[in-house]
Amino acid sequence: MNRIIIHVDMDAFYASVEMRDDPSLRGKPLIIGSMPNERGVVSTCSYEARKYGVRSAMNIKEAYRRCPNGIYMHPHFEKYKIASRQLHQIWDEYATAVEPIALDEAYLDVTYTAGDFNEACRMARTIKQRTLNEVGLTCSVGVSYCKTAAKTASEEKKPDGYFEIPTAKDYVNLIIDRDVRVLYTVGAATAEKLHSFGIRTVRDIQTKHDEVIRILGKRGQWIVNLAFGIDNQKVTPYRPQDAKSISREVTFQADTNNYELLKDILLLLALCVQDRAEHYGLHGSGVTLKITYHDMKSITRSRSISSECDAVKIYNESVSLLDGVDKRAVRLVGVGIYNLSPEQNRMPTLDDYITDNDESQKKILSGLLDALQARYGLDFAGHLEQIYHGETLHKTVEYMRKHFI
Repeated sequence: MNRIIIHVDMDAFYASVEMRDDPSLRGKPLIIGSMPNERGVVSTCSYEARKYGVRSAMNIKEAYRRCPNGIYMHPHFEKYKIASRQLHQIWDEYATAVEPIALDEAYLDVTYTAGDFNEACRMARTIKQRTLNEVGLTCSVGVSYCKTAAKTASEEKKPDGYFEIPTAKDYVNLIIDRDVRVLYTVGAATAEKLHSFGIRTVRDIQTKHDEVIRILGKRGQWIVNLAFGIDNQKVTPYRPQDAKSISREVTFQADTNNYELLKDILLLLALCVQDRAEHYGLHGSGVTLKITYHDMKSITRSRSISSECDAVKIYNESVSLLDGVDKRAVRLVGVGIYNLSPEQNRMPTLDDYITDNDESQKKILSGLLDALQARYGLDFAGHLEQIYHGETLHKTVEYMRKHFI
C-alpha cells in the first residue's frame, strides 16, 4: 500500500493561543519572546507582525526596530503545552504513528487508518475542523504520499490552509521552477552554495544532478532525490529514550563575571536536568558544561562519570568543569548529561550497594539549597516544581544575578 502522510502545522501557535485567550489582541502585531529592552529572540509572532518583516528567531531588538508599535509578550509555555496535549489527543485518533516536530507541528501516518487517499483527505479536513472547534485554533494541513511533499502542501496555503499533493508527479510539477529552498533541508547556506554554481531552481537540480552530488556529496544525493519527488522517510514517533542528551541552559539579560553566581545557577540547572531525566526514566553517565561568553564564543566541556548521575553529582562535576574554563564575562551557561540509558538497563555501581547513599545525597542537596536561601532570601527547596518550568527558572536566575550577596 502506498504511504499516505498528513502534515499539520499550527498557525503562529504561541500568538494564536494568546489571541484566543484575549480577543483584544486579534488583528494586531503580536510578538512573543523577549521584551524589546531584554536580550533574546522572537519565539513567534502574529501574521500582522510578519507584514513588518518580523520573523521567528529574529533578534528582539531587530524586531522592535521593524515593528516599534507591536505588542510584545513573554511566552506562557505551560498554556502552550496544555494546548499541544489537546492537539495530540486529536492527532492520535487518526494516525498509526505521529512524529512531533515541535509543540505545534507533526507528521501523521494515516496509511492504514485511512486506507486510500480520498479518505485521508477527509480525515485531514476533519482534523482542521476539530482543531478549531475543540482547541479554538486554526492550523494548516497538507496531505501527500511522503513527508516532504506533505510539509510542502501544508505551507502552500498558510494560514488556515489545506492542500493536497497526491503523487510524486504532482509534487514535481508544483515545485519544478521554484527556488531550491523549497526543498526540505535546503537552508540558506546550502542554497547560496548551489546558487554560486548557477543552480537556482529545482529544475536546475534535476538537469545538473551530477554536479549537485559533486558539490554536496551524500547530502547532494538526498537533495537530488527530493527534486525528483523521491522521499521514503517513515513517520517515526518520538521516544525520549532515543535522546542522546538532556540539558538546560539560561541566557543572562546582562553579562556576568561572577563565577560564584554561576556555581549557584549550576545547582538549579542540575536539578532541572535531573527532574527531566527522572521523568523519562533515564540515566546519564557523563556531564557537560556549556558556556557562551560576551563575544558569543561558545565552549563545551564534558566528563564521563561512573557513579549515579543525580543532581548533586551533576552539580559537582559541572562546578569542577567551570573551574577549568577561562574566566571572562559570560552570556549563557548550560548543564547537561549524555550517554543516556533507561534506569533499569544501566550497570549497578558501588553507590547502589551503599544503603545510606540516597539519604546522604538528600542531606547534601538540602544543605546546598539552604545556602542559596540564605544568600538570596528565596525558598528554593519549597518551589523547585515551579523552578523546573522555563519561565520561572529565567526569572529566578535574573533575580539571583541582581541580588547576589
